[in-house]
Amino acid sequence: MPKKKGRLEFLEMKKKGEKVTWVTAYDYPTATFAEAAVLDMILVGDSLGMVVLGYSGTIPVTMEDCIRHCQAVRRGAPNTFVMGDMPFGSYQVSDEQAVASAVRFLKEADMDAVKLEGGVRVKSRIRAIADSGILVCGHIGLTPQSSGPMGGFKAQGLTPESARYVIADALAVEEAGAYAVLLEGIPPELTEFIHRRLSIPVYSIGAGAPCDGQLIICGDMLGQFQAFTPKFVKKYANVAEVVTAAFRQYADEVRNGVFPGDEHVYHIRKGCEEEYAEMLKEYE
Repeated sequence: MPKKKGRLEFLEMKKKGEKVTWVTAYDYPTATFAEAAVLDMILVGDSLGMVVLGYSGTIPVTMEDCIRHCQAVRRGAPNTFVMGDMPFGSYQVSDEQAVASAVRFLKEADMDAVKLEGGVRVKSRIRAIADSGILVCGHIGLTPQSSGPMGGFKAQGLTPESARYVIADALAVEEAGAYAVLLEGIPPELTEFIHRRLSIPVYSIGAGAPCDGQLIICGDMLGQFQAFTPKFVKKYANVAEVVTAAFRQYADEVRNGVFPGDEHVYHIRKGCEEEYAEMLKEYE
């Protein structure tokens, strides 16, 4: 049984140069697989909106959606550090709303931490959550909840001017009291600079290798999510292909009378066949 890591362990891993491994998970089975693989962290991301619920983006995802999926993941991975992702609308209104939403993740879903998008603009939100005694991870760079103002799901920090905004966000996240920051869709040169500049763990999703660990979307790496594949994803399996083939074989066997076979059914208990037949006659 793996021993759950926490903030201190992640800081120690940063000092030693040991990489943290984490994936997203949205359900009980996937969480059990992640824990069996002894991954360090699981994120129940608002990406569930696309990967699980079929939305075109993350904006429609609600707190109720996130809490329900967090509960399932926690049941599947009781010994793994699990982080709940704060959806759009759960922290934008006020610091008080942000704290109340973060509290729900801990009280209702037993999360170890929460994550929210933004840097400078949500600095007070991060500070309020951290001051309430809740571990909070920042998320900067390509932030899906802000993809509209960004002009879509586009990499950030590719020019000096753009990189300045990312650096300002990184500094704001650390100053506000976040225990870690996730960088998404920025060049590795910028990731390396931020990693050297900050004292808190710096993680990457599509931001290159020079940092303290990597996050990947489970639906992408397993080949489950077929709508599109980001440039930064490596597919470690093609579950969609395997499942589709299994469904086709099942359908063929049903149509051709192959399934179910005798080994897949429950027979009348031996010794009561005649009595059973007589009972059925009563209804003819």
